Amino acid sequence: MRSSVPTWMAIGMVMTWGCSSNSGGRFQDPAAGHEPEDALVRSALRVHQSAIVIDGHNDLPGELRTKSASGFDVIDIAQPQPSLHTDIPRLRAGGVGAQFWSAYVPVSTIESGGAARFALEQIDLIKRMAARYPDAFEMAYSAADVERIHRRGRIASLIGVEGGHAIENSLGALRMFYELGARYLTLTHTKSLDWADSCSDEPKSGGLSPFGEQVVRQMNRLGMLVDISHVSADTMRAVLRVSEAPVIASHSSAYALVPHPRNVPDDVLTLIAGNGGVVMVNFYPVFIAAEGGEFSKARTEARASLRARYEDEEAFKAAYDAWQRKHPEPAATIDTVVDHIDHIVKVAGVDHVGLGSDFDGVPSLPAGLEDVSKFPALTIELLRRGYTDADVRKILGGNLLRALREAERVAAELEG
Repeated sequence: MRSSVPTWMAIGMVMTWGCSSNSGGRFQDPAAGHEPEDALVRSALRVHQSAIVIDGHNDLPGELRTKSASGFDVIDIAQPQPSLHTDIPRLRAGGVGAQFWSAYVPVSTIESGGAARFALEQIDLIKRMAARYPDAFEMAYSAADVERIHRRGRIASLIGVEGGHAIENSLGALRMFYELGARYLTLTHTKSLDWADSCSDEPKSGGLSPFGEQVVRQMNRLGMLVDISHVSADTMRAVLRVSEAPVIASHSSAYALVPHPRNVPDDVLTLIAGNGGVVMVNFYPVFIAAEGGEFSKARTEARASLRARYEDEEAFKAAYDAWQRKHPEPAATIDTVVDHIDHIVKVAGVDHVGLGSDFDGVPSLPAGLEDVSKFPALTIELLRRGYTDADVRKILGGNLLRALREAERVAAELEG
């Protein structure tokens, strides 16, 4: 039976309880304030508090680079930042226990050069962020680190490099990124590489080239998670054939519900279940709303058409902005996100799904999930749909932690 309290109203009740300034990702005891009457919300708070909430993908570092020149004086995330999806007060309100911060590398660096330098600067930014706000963040490099930092009331901060072009076709560079703290590498972004195909570009390798297979095997030896978000379905299958360790999709959803190339097909979900991996559901409405696939195709075609029509950059931008105003992105809600979780659970099992929000990396978000403070709303909806407390804790972060720990075990075994 559905609760009489809507999810967005319930989340407001949760947030009024707030968090203490030194509580990291943990809520205060609700007994210290008003305890709501709604039993579902009380249960959700209890489960959320008992979980390590891990988000697989947040693009705050990229926003800080663009809007604050990679610094923290113009944008001080210790204070509320309404122009962003993420700041420390809202991370605390959302009960976030661990965060993979994206070290995103633009695909333009494939042509211009400097991809590795760009990635290094993003890694530096993430580490400086943790040093600037030591009461909130601490860098984590292992599953044990995540658990230890969470017990201390801080948000465990992990690094994911987004875009395999960052390694510039060098296994040595890959190894050094690991040494600097990167614990996953997204094999491609929107352009196919010499060794791995993107879902958003023409294939070059039909999945992975022989060098691409070497990259995956090297990541296994390091204990670095292979991230198959953004890659083609054939690349996903090739990775799962080669990898000896669990694979993740750090911010992707279910293709069967929305046939968008950024999503994961059912046959791959089945392979991920056999591999022990995790698909971390993306919140972007274009990837999860029913009409998202058609909208994305229409937008891509419109952009290409306008680009061919207008040589002048300003004229192209004005025309494309006009098209976007006339064709708004599809809408989504918390229910839409949980529908994708439900589907992945149905196909792969509850041990193989997590959360990969894409906060601060997308222009729109579902109603009720507008920023990092709203993660408890997902806990409410999962309980409403009948998930057990233990299964909710797996979805919120337990599955990702288990995959990371297993990748570390495989690395130790291979090293031995």
